[in-house]
Amino acid sequence: MQPSRLQGQIIAVTSGDQGYGRVISSALALAGANVVLIGANAETLSAYASKIEQSGGTAVPLKADVSVPLDWLSAQNRMLDIFGALHGIVHLADKRAHGQFTLLSEAEWMDLFNCNVKSSVAITQIMQRRLPGTWLTIVGPHLDETGLQAYPQRGALRGLVEQAAAEELRLNMVLPSRASSGEDRYDQPLAEAVLTLAVPELQHLRGSILEIPMPAVPSRRDQEINPVNRT
Repeated sequence: MQPSRLQGQIIAVTSGDQGYGRVISSALALAGANVVLIGANAETLSAYASKIEQSGGTAVPLKADVSVPLDWLSAQNRMLDIFGALHGIVHLADKRAHGQFTLLSEAEWMDLFNCNVKSSVAITQIMQRRLPGTWLTIVGPHLDETGLQAYPQRGALRGLVEQAAAEELRLNMVLPSRASSGEDRYDQPLAEAVLTLAVPELQHLRGSILEIPMPAVPSRRDQEINPVNRT
């Protein structure tokens, strides 16, 4: 993507300092956007914002817990104070369970719901109230998560995205086939999909749910046997 395609755009990325948030934030900055990294850890947010700046992009760290609606509202107001606008939001609603469905406690299930579904609904509601022209792309639960806990979450998010289109909101969702590898070269296809949905020329796209096939990640042993130069 040409660097000018998102020039001047102010885009927030939740969990921008970890997982898919890292490769997405870097790709948006490379395309010319001013990226706001949202997350819970001020140190890692600042460190990754600095890395983006050193690569020639523009990034600002902002600590907030997006599972708490008032915290997101405060963060949104802060972004408006700093930049005067918020053109788009990429929300990572992809927290996954650490155990089998039958073993999940109520607290673990509610944590998944709050991080993935409640946060997405709250961001959509606050956006519609205050910034109806802003777009939102949700990165939903990975398709390789097949435990029963994943299906009601994906179903709820699908319903949100599809109905938002009927209400003229520019809301879309991408579903990667696997969790983040932690390396940009293997996670780039998801970032490309998010970038495509972000460009102003495609503002007519809404209600889209894209399943993104991701390349397989070589095992550590494979990488040791067949090393590849990293850039």
